[in-house]
Amino acid sequence: MQAEAKVVGARAIGSVGAYAPLMRLDREAAARALKFSGLGGRGIGRRAVAGWDEDPVTLGVEAARYTEGAPGAVVFASTSAPFFERLHATLIIDALALPSTTRARDVSGSRRCAVSALLDALLASGCTLVAAGERRPGRAGSPLHLSQGDGGAAALVAEEGAARLLGWASLSRDLVDIYASREHPEPYAYEERFVRDTTVSQVIAPTIRKALANAGLAGSDIQHAAVHEPVAGLWRDISKATGITAPNHASDVAAALGDLGAAHGLFGFALAAARAKPGERILLAGFGSGCDALVLEMTAPMPGAESAEDALARGLAFGDYVRFLSLNGALEMDWGVRSEFEQKAQATVIERYGRDMVGFIGGRDAAGNVQFPKSRIPVRPDAAGPEPMEDVRLADDPARIVSVTADRLNFTPDPPFWFGLTQFDNGARVMMEFTDADARGFSVGDRVRMRLRVKSHDQRRGFRTYFWKAAPAERPILGGP
Repeated sequence: MQAEAKVVGARAIGSVGAYAPLMRLDREAAARALKFSGLGGRGIGRRAVAGWDEDPVTLGVEAARYTEGAPGAVVFASTSAPFFERLHATLIIDALALPSTTRARDVSGSRRCAVSALLDALLASGCTLVAAGERRPGRAGSPLHLSQGDGGAAALVAEEGAARLLGWASLSRDLVDIYASREHPEPYAYEERFVRDTTVSQVIAPTIRKALANAGLAGSDIQHAAVHEPVAGLWRDISKATGITAPNHASDVAAALGDLGAAHGLFGFALAAARAKPGERILLAGFGSGCDALVLEMTAPMPGAESAEDALARGLAFGDYVRFLSLNGALEMDWGVRSEFEQKAQATVIERYGRDMVGFIGGRDAAGNVQFPKSRIPVRPDAAGPEPMEDVRLADDPARIVSVTADRLNFTPDPPFWFGLTQFDNGARVMMEFTDADARGFSVGDRVRMRLRVKSHDQRRGFRTYFWKAAPAERPILGGP
């Protein structure tokens, strides 16, 4: 089924955000580790690898933090979100400290779900944030395990913005090139040649041509592309079939981070927006069970777009294939008796304190002191009794390390366990876990920033809770391969 339209008086994308985990696996090192088996696929580029405490929700939140605006609705897009029955968009609303009246919706089912949600937002009314996050499981030795990657992307749609919609087209088709199910959660891919031959000629190229026609443009009128390729290297065939000679920035994302699933199209668009000039046009296309193609025109520099360039340039390369398998969940390690402790979360506790915890909301007492968590009686020594507390969000406040410990006795899936006292610039002091350590680790005086992470993961019940951890204020520039 095909749908298309030329847009008159369209709304616009007002800001974007992109986020990639710190760790980047060198695919060549993984290929060497798998050489004995002949498995693993191509050893070219790097793959973004989420930390043990990152998941699609945290990745989407980190990307959304780069957007600017006050959305009235939040849509979360993912094919690997952790819960079947718990609304992830509500967690994102709490993490961003948005009003509880903000509408929430999750979308899934295909890799183009985020692009589809973005198109819906552009055709609707109101201010909507579309956030996508992906951390798909994989089986060791599978080519998909290395070609895929972990990451997040976001876009905020408003009445006015930096990229306006000129035209669009949509095609729905149950073309099964890849699938995952509850019985088989690791994505299963069909034969690559079949995918190449069918998707270009019957799905992607026809949809792009319709979108261009509806926008009153030709392929030569497009200066930038962000097209999600179902198979690496397919852009050459798509370009030939559509007459578009512009670079496909989504290919750069795949080479540097891997295929980001539902987040890939939005991440590629953010990168294209960072490199585009006002007046230039961008083609955005999402693929999966069909295709959505959007033609947009840049009208001003895009807020938040620099986060995509920064995500590609900064990170920590590593070549330890066993560590990658452990982080990715493809290898179950025996961590000993210290890992055998109960992590059951109580729904009553989440109900009372969950919004303040996920939003990192502290309190300022009558004397101006900031503390976390809030309490009826302030921790100030001269406090005489209960005082009203003004909400203070700590997630966006700069901080530095006052004390630090690297512990190899406490259990963590990626030793050592870093923790210490964090001093916020607004005066609050919080004992916290640290994350995203590089080879140097952490030192007293280091500047840190807050990142939302998984706090606890109850493996027995399949439940997880979230809180903020302190990470280095700046990430290192990636070195050579």
